[in-house]
Amino acid sequence: MADNQLLERLEGLDGRFEEVSTLITDPAVIADQQRYVKLTKEYKDLEKILNATKRYRGVLDSIEESKAILLAENDEELRQMAKEELESATQALPKLEEEIKLLLIPSDPDDSKNCIVEIRGGTGGDEAALFAGDLFRMYQKYAEMKGWSLSVSSVSEGAAGGFKEIIFNLSGEGVYGIMKYESGVHRVQRVPVTETQGRVHTSAATVAVLPEAQEFEVEIHEGEIKWDTFRSSGAGGQNVNKVESGVRLRYNWKNPNTGQVEEILIECTETRDQPKNKERALARLRTFIYDREHQKYLDDIASKRKTMVSTGDRSAKIRTYNYPQGRITDHRINYTIYNLPAFVNGNIQECIDKLIVAENAEKLKASEL
Repeated sequence: MADNQLLERLEGLDGRFEEVSTLITDPAVIADQQRYVKLTKEYKDLEKILNATKRYRGVLDSIEESKAILLAENDEELRQMAKEELESATQALPKLEEEIKLLLIPSDPDDSKNCIVEIRGGTGGDEAALFAGDLFRMYQKYAEMKGWSLSVSSVSEGAAGGFKEIIFNLSGEGVYGIMKYESGVHRVQRVPVTETQGRVHTSAATVAVLPEAQEFEVEIHEGEIKWDTFRSSGAGGQNVNKVESGVRLRYNWKNPNTGQVEEILIECTETRDQPKNKERALARLRTFIYDREHQKYLDDIASKRKTMVSTGDRSAKIRTYNYPQGRITDHRINYTIYNLPAFVNGNIQECIDKLIVAENAEKLKASEL
């Protein structure tokens, strides 16, 4: 039978969809990029809900028709067909109801954005830097599987290999909505290459995943930016140490949460083209400020959840990589698998899928639909 509460929630969406459809073709709305992007997202979300609603109503109609046939019809063949149709529609109904309930819950507005990922070696010295390098290669291979574009913007190499810090951009469809689950402390347990007695050490690296801010989302007074240029260093090449392609920006930003003025320092040596490096440094500045201003929103989300799946908390230990046992454990959902070699080679989708399911379960519980 129809879920009356759910059907009531769906009333009026057709009218809003038509209204938004008209608005996104209005030249005045198109000129206001912030409003246009917001309405375009609403249009896509409403379209998904209405398509699911159409299928839902079709299943409800099928159930009613099948029941009517079984009450009124004596023909055994027709009755058998009606029974099969009723069984099929009844099985499909709960899944459709859950799909619609999830669609009715407002999604994170950042999920559709590209992202900036920062990996830093934590406790463990050289071994932590090597592990940070392993994490970068894991995400690099995962990005290749997803067809995403990856570009490194900043690197600080470890003395024994790997990275003390590496910052890179990921571009593609719904990148932040997937990668946000990787934000937190990653712990590794293994015998380091520098260990002579075969003892297992524990080291860690932190991963911060930030939604990439668009220009109109953050107000920056570019005239107040102080720029420096410097010669890039690297492994050879005619351009190295000859052309000042590296850029460094300094910007004084007033933190709206504390009222204090903070100096932001960003360097970019990603390309040999100084204007491109300036453009990418500006993009990182926008993202940094957006992330800091957006932190209150993330904190509010975290405070409303009983368990932590994707709250943006970068101090939480989220996963352990145990090499002697070939084991991966995600502590947020008590998920353990024994395919570590495949996992660190980029096969992380199954774990992310389970995190998404866990978060959706939280959303459904919190919405009380």
